[in-house]
Formats: sequence, structure tokens, C-alpha cells
Amino acid sequence: MNINIVLASASPRRKELLKLITSEFDIIPSDVDETLPEEIKSENAAEYLAKIKARSIGNIENTAVIGCDTVVVIDGNILGKPKNREQCRSMLTSLSGKTHFVYTGVCIIYNSIEYSFTEKTEVIFYNLSEMEIEEYIETGEPFDKAGGYGIQGKGALLVKGINGDYFNVVGLPVSTLNRKLKEIISH
Repeated sequence: MNINIVLASASPRRKELLKLITSEFDIIPSDVDETLPEEIKSENAAEYLAKIKARSIGNIENTAVIGCDTVVVIDGNILGKPKNREQCRSMLTSLSGKTHFVYTGVCIIYNSIEYSFTEKTEVIFYNLSEMEIEEYIETGEPFDKAGGYGIQGKGALLVKGINGDYFNVVGLPVSTLNRKLKEIISH
């Protein structure tokens, strides 16, 4: 891809996924307050956060600045990153045997124009025993991940199926992002 790109994220997963699109990009992590407005709908939260992350880096001439955020939503409630074992256990228990949604919001700022979109993926969890939940928590994997699990790691063992983009659940809808970047560049 013949364009300068800045990823406004320190996420190692997003960095690896962006490499599927291009090997040449810079990383400038955004440092923003991620408090959501009270009235925001759960399905709009990820895109809202992606916009403030991209805007915090701002417009850089002839460069696509990409901000992203991923949220896990069950029954209209957003599950963030668990702060401790108890919160993680509660999240995984609430996901057990149920279907939830993963929304990744992406905002691209290119030559002073802002483009944004949200990708949605449905994820179905197996019924999880208390032992399965405890074993997964013991891996240490869930603590830096929205919803308390990582589908790209041992969290894959909890997932019965998905409908939608797998990479969206990991944290970056690469195929949609690739197409949007090509569309933006061609204008």
C-alpha cells in the first residue's frame, strides 16, 4: 500500500494484524480518557472511542491515522477489560452458554477528512464449568482483553462459533480496513 500510515494503538494484536495490510507503518499510541458518555448506545461505543483516539493524534499530511477500539457487548451491556479475578470470573460466567457481540470501531483521518465504521461479529460461547473458567483465568490471558477473553489464544477453547469477521474479534477488521484504505486513497 502506497500511503503513510500511523496506528494510534499500542496493542500488539492490532500491530500484527495491520501487518497483513502493510509492513510499513508507524505507531503513535493515543493517550485519551476512554470514559463513555452515559447516553451512548453500546453498539456505538467502539466507534466513538476510535474517533477520539484518532483525533488525539490528529491530521498528519498525506498520512492515514487509524484509531481503533473493541468492545464486547452482552444483553446491551459493555464488558471492558477485567480489573481483577472476580470481575473476570463474573464476565466469563455472564458469557457462558450465550451469544454476545464484538464491535470494533475504526476511524481513519486522512488529509483532514475523517472516515469511520464499525464491524460487528456474533460470538457464541460454550456452557463453561466453574473449573473451565478458573483454568482460563489461571493462564493470565484474560486481563488485557475486552470481555475477559482472547479468541486468538486459549480463549478459543471457550468459543463454540462465530458469525462474522474473526479478526474483528481479535481487535482489527483487516479486510474491511484494507478496502476502506484503498477507497480513501483512490479519492
